[in-house]
Amino acid sequence: MTDLRIGWIGAGIMGLPMASNLLMAGYRVAVYNRTRARIGPLVEIGAAAAESPAEAARQADVVISIVSDSPDVEQVYLGEGGVCDGVRPGTLCIDMSTVSPQTARDVDERLRHLGVAFLDAPVSGGKTGAERGTLAIMVGGAAADLERARPVFEVLGKRIVHCGPVGFGQLTKLCNQIICGLNLLAVGEAVTFARANGLDPKVMLEAVSAGAAGSWAVDNLGPRMVSRDFAPMFMIDLQQKDLRLTLAAAGQRQLPLPGTALVQQLLAANQAHGEGREGTQALVKTLERLAATLPCESRVSFPPSGSD
Repeated sequence: MTDLRIGWIGAGIMGLPMASNLLMAGYRVAVYNRTRARIGPLVEIGAAAAESPAEAARQADVVISIVSDSPDVEQVYLGEGGVCDGVRPGTLCIDMSTVSPQTARDVDERLRHLGVAFLDAPVSGGKTGAERGTLAIMVGGAAADLERARPVFEVLGKRIVHCGPVGFGQLTKLCNQIICGLNLLAVGEAVTFARANGLDPKVMLEAVSAGAAGSWAVDNLGPRMVSRDFAPMFMIDLQQKDLRLTLAAAGQRQLPLPGTALVQQLLAANQAHGEGREGTQALVKTLERLAATLPCESRVSFPPSGSD
């Protein structure tokens, strides 16, 4: 058991297993989640339940948040009953959500006025990485604050990289999402191409995985596309949020990202079919619909042009 006290905010697909790993490593954790029922599994293994972000932060040495979007982070830290209402000077706050770089800077500015250090430290690796403690952690903030956080990070991830000042963790994560989105599209197209030509896509994935085409997406998303397993490792709705942030940041620099924009539009087609809460591997269904290769029972029928 370590003496370090952690206030944890967020018990979703990623937050729940990450907090669980810290509890199993012997950390004392007070946990808050907007939907209280979700913290039940953490309370069962020793976490204390907090009634607000402020309460989770009040006795903590380190506060960690991982929530869905920029407005959620702003509410958690800056809203009524937020971390800023309970945190003590000298505490280290870490946001591991994926949000806009400006949101990270705004939270950092408010916390610094309270004598509190801040890191933005988004992660990559999905639910599997969160469960196994093998996440990639991209850290923005002071190097000294990263060293304070390192023992905690080492429970959660296997690659911890200092990317620069506050906000640069988020910028790095947006680069990650550009690459992930285009890899996702590449795997989906390869699976669709293989199936359309009578090639077993499972055999295809096995053949290419050890060569130059090998990637996390090939190993983790390709087999799920083939087996029609669309349970979320990472939801389409959340990927779309990340791509929206990426395209907004690119727009501020008048930077064209045509590939990223294409993936965003293709995933929007999934959302239009009510698939936003499925895993990103469900992109293959959009590609199949475009190619008219989706199994008949899964197709959507539209009336002929000009009909009422």
